[in-house]
Amino acid sequence: MRIILLGPPGSGKGTQAALLRDQHSVVHISTGMLLREAVKNQTELGQQAQQFMDAGELVPDSLMLGLIEQRLGQADVTNGFILDGYPRNLSQAEALDTVLNRIGQPLDGAIAVTVDETEVVERLLNRAKQEGRSDDTEDVIRNRMRVYAEQTAPVAGYYDARGQLRQVDGMGSIETVQQRLVETLGTL
Repeated sequence: MRIILLGPPGSGKGTQAALLRDQHSVVHISTGMLLREAVKNQTELGQQAQQFMDAGELVPDSLMLGLIEQRLGQADVTNGFILDGYPRNLSQAEALDTVLNRIGQPLDGAIAVTVDETEVVERLLNRAKQEGRSDDTEDVIRNRMRVYAEQTAPVAGYYDARGQLRQVDGMGSIETVQQRLVETLGTL
């Protein structure tokens, strides 16, 4: 299984990816975790990323792709992977295809977890309270949703045009959404 999980912030894709990882013995690759690990371990790419982060800038696409390619080249990925949080735009999707083809790990498909924006805002506000995230205000969350709609949502169309996209309703309990995801995996 080699899939991408798409969905807006708060859609539960990280939670679902972790459950799928455990059920299917595949690697869950979260770009956020990957970036933090590379910086913490002071890898060459991690050091480069740290320079951008210290300057308050976004880590460039080429650097993120390098981190992902390194990770995909590790032995534990041979059973498959779930990419969570990448690609975030069309150019990243195209670049990822190039890498996956080069390393012989073509994508099986992409699954978009769909949720109601009001529900997402509530989920993220609750998470902010629980985790003490004072920067996750309703305005910030709504802006993240806007950025997702403008930049990342078109990635779903990219995979849909290739016949590789499935959509899963992300509303409901974790268990209900998990069951929907498992059923959808059978259609890839």
